[in-house]
Amino acid sequence: MSDVRFEAVEKAYGDFVAVRGIDLHIRPGEFLTLLGPSGCGKTTCLRLVAGFIAPTSGRIVMGGRDVTALPPHRRNTGMVFQSYALFPHRTVAENIAFGLEVRRLSRAECRARVADAVKLVRLERLVDSYPAQLSGGQRQRVALARAIVIKPEVLLLDEPLAALDLKLREELQVEIKRIQSEIKITTLFVTHDQGEALSMSDRVAVMRDGAIVQIGAPDELYERPNSRYVANFVGRTNLIPVVVRGRTDRGYRVASRTAPPMDFEVAGPQTATFDVGEACFLGARPEHLHLGTGRANAIEAEVRTLTYLGSVWRVEVETTAGEMFTVLAHPGEALPLSGAIVPIGWRAESCFLLKDA
Repeated sequence: MSDVRFEAVEKAYGDFVAVRGIDLHIRPGEFLTLLGPSGCGKTTCLRLVAGFIAPTSGRIVMGGRDVTALPPHRRNTGMVFQSYALFPHRTVAENIAFGLEVRRLSRAECRARVADAVKLVRLERLVDSYPAQLSGGQRQRVALARAIVIKPEVLLLDEPLAALDLKLREELQVEIKRIQSEIKITTLFVTHDQGEALSMSDRVAVMRDGAIVQIGAPDELYERPNSRYVANFVGRTNLIPVVVRGRTDRGYRVASRTAPPMDFEVAGPQTATFDVGEACFLGARPEHLHLGTGRANAIEAEVRTLTYLGSVWRVEVETTAGEMFTVLAHPGEALPLSGAIVPIGWRAESCFLLKDA
């Protein structure tokens, strides 16, 4: 297993800087995801590791070896593209074997490796089929097998599930993670889908405007984002403008900046420290809010819409200050009528503070 290091990496196209000052260590055997919207620089980072483009400055180090100036064929990486990129005139087995043939392995070695790869992605019955005869999910499995059959040091995944429907995408999320864990390969995954990033990754690096703005385990990013950008990109967040009134043994005491002022408690570790009198935002995830009282924090709001989502109801409410909140009501909870004034409560441990900037 090899690690990958970005050392002060920048990539510019004329005056446009696609990647700016990236310092990142992908640990051996780790599944790390670059998450962000289109144009944030995540695919550029992937292409820098693959060797398809060269950095304007900085270094790419793989397994302790500086590969910055090496062409793609001299880097031991495996790549899976969103478009599959399969040869239509080759069978499943022939597509998987292509990289081995380029490396001029013996026929016996090729057959053995292809058999192992086909078994790993569970396509044994389709080895003689052509891409046109396969579903989208099956084609992506072939592309994955072709990437791992060469035994790369690093596996690169460029939004490989984006073209699939939701159910198939969820199934392949589980399969890709299973395969990655089984062969213990260092993996760099690129996606704009926060659900994929949270469910598959050991760590997630959230990107914005060519830079990494927060990196951490999925639960860390979700429960304790370090900015409004991360809080809103990784899931949905209710935000209340507040001002810090003081510190407590458990965290902070804050008050809303809107009329009428309301007091709230925030407990647990935060991603930053806050001074008394500082303006900031209190964030709470929809699933952490509950209809009813009995919790440390509470507000009153008017129900605007109720939407049935299968496992939960999404309740959109408007506070007296005119702020829109989202609450997820679980089965068994009494649902209010549209237009009703209801109390909304949450625990002090289930919210966080964010800097105003």
